Order: sequence, then C-alpha cells, then structure tokens
Amino acid sequence: MSSSSSPAAVAQARPAPPPARALPNGLAAFLVFFSSGAVLVLETVALRLVGPYVGVTLEVTSSVIGIALGAIAYGAWTGGWLADRRDPRALIAPALVLAGIATAVTLPVVRYAGEVLRGGAASAVLLLTALAVFVPAALLAAVTPLVVKLQLADLRRTGQVVGRLSGIGTLGGITATLLTGFVLVAALPSSVILLALAVLLGGTGLGLGAYLHRQGRAGLAGAGAGLPGPGRTKAVLAVLGLAGAGLTTIAPNPCDVETAYHCASVETDPGRPSGRTLLLNSAQHSYVDLADPTHLEYAYTQWIGAAADVAAPAGQRLDALHLGGGGFTVPRYLTATRPGTDNAVFEIDGGLVELDRRELGVRPGPGLRTEVGDARVLLDAEPADSRDLVVGDAFGHLVVPWHLATREMAAGINRVLRPGGIYVQNVIDYPPGRFVRSELATVAAAFRHVALVAPPDAVAGRTGANFLIVASDAPLPLAPLAGRVNALPEAAIVLAGDVLTSFVGDALVLTDDYAPVDQLLATA
Repeated sequence: MSSSSSPAAVAQARPAPPPARALPNGLAAFLVFFSSGAVLVLETVALRLVGPYVGVTLEVTSSVIGIALGAIAYGAWTGGWLADRRDPRALIAPALVLAGIATAVTLPVVRYAGEVLRGGAASAVLLLTALAVFVPAALLAAVTPLVVKLQLADLRRTGQVVGRLSGIGTLGGITATLLTGFVLVAALPSSVILLALAVLLGGTGLGLGAYLHRQGRAGLAGAGAGLPGPGRTKAVLAVLGLAGAGLTTIAPNPCDVETAYHCASVETDPGRPSGRTLLLNSAQHSYVDLADPTHLEYAYTQWIGAAADVAAPAGQRLDALHLGGGGFTVPRYLTATRPGTDNAVFEIDGGLVELDRRELGVRPGPGLRTEVGDARVLLDAEPADSRDLVVGDAFGHLVVPWHLATREMAAGINRVLRPGGIYVQNVIDYPPGRFVRSELATVAAAFRHVALVAPPDAVAGRTGANFLIVASDAPLPLAPLAGRVNALPEAAIVLAGDVLTSFVGDALVLTDDYAPVDQLLATA
C-alpha cells in the first residue's frame, strides 16, 4: 500500500497564509472618507461637464445620479469580490492611482465626445454621463470593501467595523457634496477641480503604496508591496496620467466663463459689428446690440417689445420687473424707448451678471436694479401693486424652472402687478406642445385674461418654438398687439378667447405640489 498522501491531505498540511494585517484605524477611516467623497465631487462636477452639450434638465440630472449609483454598486461588488481572492493591501493603492488617471482623462474625453453627442437625445445623455463618471467612480467605490475586509480581524466586531466605516463613507460623501456645491464650483473652473482631484487621488495612492512597501520591507505579515508590477507598467500609468492632464489644456472648451450655473460665452455677430450673442451651455440665450438698445434680434424679444409698447401710451415710463436677466436685452429696450423706466432684474447667476457688466456694458444704477437670487424667493419681498409690467424669461438651459411655472408663482406675479398691469412669459416647447398648453392653463388660473403669441407652425404642432404668454386682470389690448406682431418680419399669430380655450383643452394646471415640467416637454 502506498504511503503517499492524498492531494487533500497535502493541502491540509500546508500552513495557511498569514491573514492580511489591518490598517491603522485612522488610515482606514481616511481612505474610506476620501474615496467616498471623491465620488460625490465627480458626480457634482459631471453635471457641469455635460451641461454645455446635452443641457441641464431633470433627465440629465437623473442620468448623472443613476450612472454614479451604478458605478458605486459595480465598484463595491467588484472590490468585495477581489478582497476575498487577493490581499486587499496590494489593491487599494493601485485603485486610487487608476482612479486619479481616469479622473485626469475625464474632462478631455467628455469635451471631445460632447462635440459628437451634442443634443438632448436620451442615448447621448446616458453615454456622455457614463463617460464622465463611471470608470473613476467604480474604481473609488472599490476602496471601501477592500478596507473593510482588512479591518475584519475579529468576527465579533463585524457589525461595529462595517457600521463605522459605512458611516464614515457617508460623511465623506456629504462633506464633498456640500463643499463642492457651496465652495468649489463657485470658486474654480471644472477643469481645475478635476485636475486637483486627480492629483490628490494619484498622490494619495502613491503615498499609500510607499507606506505599504516600507511595511513589507519591515517584514510585517501580509504587508503587500504597494504598487505591484514591473517598472514599465508604472511608467505607462504615469504617462497616461500626464497625457490626460495635457489633453485637458487643449481639449475644446465651450466656455468663456464658468459661473455657478452656466457655461457662458459671448460671441460677436460677424454681420453686425456691434452685435453680441450670449450663449449659456452652448445655447443662444440673448442678443444685444451695443450701439442700438432698441434692436431686438429674436422674434420672442420682438413680441415682448410689442407687448410693452401697447401696455401704456408711447414713451410713458413703466415700473418693470424682469424674472431672469440673460443679456439684459429687454431692460435696455424699455430704458431706450421709455425714458425714466425703473427696471428691477432678478437673476440667480451672479457670475452671469458680472459677465454682462464686463462684456455687454450692463451698468446698474438709476433705472436698473439687479438682485442676485432665485426669482421665486425674491418675488415674495416685492410690494403688492408695485409693477406695471412683469417679464418672465428665466430658464435652466431651455427649460423654465418648474417652481417658476406653477399657479402659485403666477398668483405671486399677479399680486405684484398694479391693476391693468401685464405679465409676459417666454416659454419654449416642442410638438406635441403639452407644456405650453399646461402653462397657459396655469396662468389662466391666476389671471382673468390670457393671450398667446406664437408662430403658426408651432401652434399647429409642426415645430418647436418660443411661445409668449400675455396675461392681465384687465382686458388685453389684443388688436394693437396683433397689429404690431403682424408687422414683424417673422410670421406670428395672436390667440385669445375661444380659439385659445380650444388650443389649451383640458391641459394640466401646474402647482407647487405637482409640476412635471420636464416630462411635459419630452417629445411623444
């Protein structure tokens, strides 16, 4: 009978490898806090990266959040799977370094891809947001299970260890979200935030690798070697990181200025030397003629001008309130055509106001008061019966912010208007026109008289366009308004009475409790 042992017996006789040594508690807490926070920095900045190409809508925000959560789930699952098969100490540093490299290349990848994927198609939104966050977020999400595995030396303390590190990771995410939203985005361009994060991730990974390498040389059990692999591999990783940083400097940048809310730029009109176009997130938002404030380039501004022209006798001053500043086109027009007019402008983006001052010659003073803040909040502080004209022209990309489109908002505007005052609201919609119908029904719930100015093809549902809602508690000057609109270069019609009622149909009245603006704007 053979005396040789079976393979199972040999395996059983081999000494088990020493368990991986836990990290110091402070270091473990820092790694979890830092990696979790970095994911939220990426998620917040991703909205600014993709906005110039696909807009800043509910769908885009939902895509960024969903892709980031998917990356966290996939990264955490993969990290846990690897932690059970390899020494986590040999994986944490490479994960941080690779996350730094992926972060460094994110901005040029998004900017080059954004030029190809420009538009609001769902597939473009999902792909661009995935390019912005998935890879670095997944790598960072793998860090927490690797660290947790190392700290589970005593199974009697599993709940305590997992709970503590999970709580620390959550605190890291909260801290990063608040810091990025309140401080970093307002103070730094997206490129600087991403490159700084990439450097911090790479530096932390290299520092951790050096620390673990020293522990390994000291003969500590399961210490690991930090950054494994031949020198050639490390050199390739270094080159990739530097290439990502270098590409960032030459990648196409759609912004002259990054404000807290917009990627903004001002372009000179080649056909009109004094003409300037303000672009926000690559969409045309305002046109200003620096030499002629009475020039209104876009059809919807011409309609607003027509409504203002018939609101009171020619040349009579008005007390006007503007919800949204843009390029301050309409306040300029009112000041030029009605000397003495008092314009109050509510603009949420202080950076945009500064750009207007620098590039478009906006000068607050007598007749022009600018307040930086949310129009809904600022409206509450306005005295009742204090304005002759209210102009609603506030947009988030090409969408009216939902809280400015509700019945409660319309009632607040009515409160501010004097008897006989007029409210005009610019709305953008696309076939089948569900949002403009709902907004008309909403405004009609707060005002006795409502009219609509729009291109015939847009009313027929054949094309998307700007629509101008005109409302008042007093009968509207429909005949003079129609006469001025008909005299404009671009064809437009004025709808009121039974024709408008038929157009609106049984459309939803939007309220603070239920205002699905983005869903109404989605094409059927």
